Amino acid sequence: MLSIKNISRRSFLKAGGATMLLPMLDSAPAAMAAQRLTKPDKKLVIMYIPNGIVRRQFFPGEVQAEIPEFIGGFNADKTKEKRRFKNEPGIYDLEWTPTMQPLKEHAKDVTMITGLDRTFKNGQDVHAQGASCYLTSLSPAQAAEKGIRHPNGRSLDQVIGDKIGHQTVLSTLEISCNGFRAPKEPIEFDNISWYGPGKLAPSIRDPRKLYDRLFSKDSLRSHVSEVSDLVLADAKTLSRKLSSEDRATMDEYMTMVRNVEVRMVKLEKLLADADIEVPKEEILPRGEYIRLQADLMLLGFQMGITNVSTFMIGPERWDATLMYEGVFDKPVQHHNMTHNQKGNGYLELAKIDTFHMQQYAYLIQRMKEIKESDGSSMLDNSLVTYGAALGDGATHQYYDLPMILAGGGQGQINQGRFIRMKSGTLNSNLWLTLANLMGVEMDSFADSQGLLSDLWA
Repeated sequence: MLSIKNISRRSFLKAGGATMLLPMLDSAPAAMAAQRLTKPDKKLVIMYIPNGIVRRQFFPGEVQAEIPEFIGGFNADKTKEKRRFKNEPGIYDLEWTPTMQPLKEHAKDVTMITGLDRTFKNGQDVHAQGASCYLTSLSPAQAAEKGIRHPNGRSLDQVIGDKIGHQTVLSTLEISCNGFRAPKEPIEFDNISWYGPGKLAPSIRDPRKLYDRLFSKDSLRSHVSEVSDLVLADAKTLSRKLSSEDRATMDEYMTMVRNVEVRMVKLEKLLADADIEVPKEEILPRGEYIRLQADLMLLGFQMGITNVSTFMIGPERWDATLMYEGVFDKPVQHHNMTHNQKGNGYLELAKIDTFHMQQYAYLIQRMKEIKESDGSSMLDNSLVTYGAALGDGATHQYYDLPMILAGGGQGQINQGRFIRMKSGTLNSNLWLTLANLMGVEMDSFADSQGLLSDLWA
């Protein structure tokens, strides 16, 4: 059992093989005084949305734009000059387009960036290349030209994790909100992180497996029904030795842990009770599932388990139905809808874009609520991107990519802006900028041409 004099930022509660790090507590004056002199760790989240976005509902000034025809195959850039976003470079006030509405209450915490492209070359399906090459910014053809074997070397998150990962238990964490059990597409459609050439960093889809990855060892799940039962017992004993303020912190923290457990049990019961004739994936509520995965990620941040995470809201393409609760009365196919935008089709599709943006807003709100050792919020110390590898799901374009950046980056970013980059600015420039903001000094990344200086405070 921990004694109060030994409590520190990296303190553990252990029971029966389960391990959890404690939140920051103030009841050990010497240790805590030293902690307050240092800044909390920076955090990075790369949130990925699949199948592009409805441009005319997201980009300012596009509301009357032409509704796109479906363009398949390897013609991802066929409409580039005709449909390219007309960017007048500069910094402007945010414009609250329909898809951006869920972020309005976080106006001072987010920045929209337009004009970003990713170079595209034939040789791989546009969706697979979009996801698997999102954080490498190199296609298989480009990698071959450079003598790099597909999938193009080490992805951005892993490069950053190499530098700052020694501070945490896990250098990186890879999460996907793909509830499908069946392998409907190759693995490249459901992963954006790579350790190196041919070495996938597999994303974790199952909340139970993610929970065990963060908090359990040696297959504890097969022996104990709930890790939190064990940890709560130790926490209760410890709580009696804490100040009233720290007891409140511990209560809030352990309530969050318990809440996560309860929500996992609920989702597992939904799957267990599903009619055998009905695909189980259809009845799993998307919002509940995504928010649960997000809260698990935040617990990992809060306890110092990791500071870098990729977070896929969904897999690329994956033609199967999903239940978007509160949006549609029955399950729908996201990818299929991107190819049918004529008439009011784009308005129906845009409902999913808004739904995804609501999940991003939820993450931002939770990070604003979580306080760190110096009294700042987790969001103050974080960079949280939200974007897609395709500019539009109908045209499969690799230009005019949607991008939102949230978080303060410990004062390094001025938020609440709309930054129009010069059209054709490579998204690898953004990745290079994020690496440097996270403390990784790099001169180039993939095909980058320089830093995005407009992002810096």
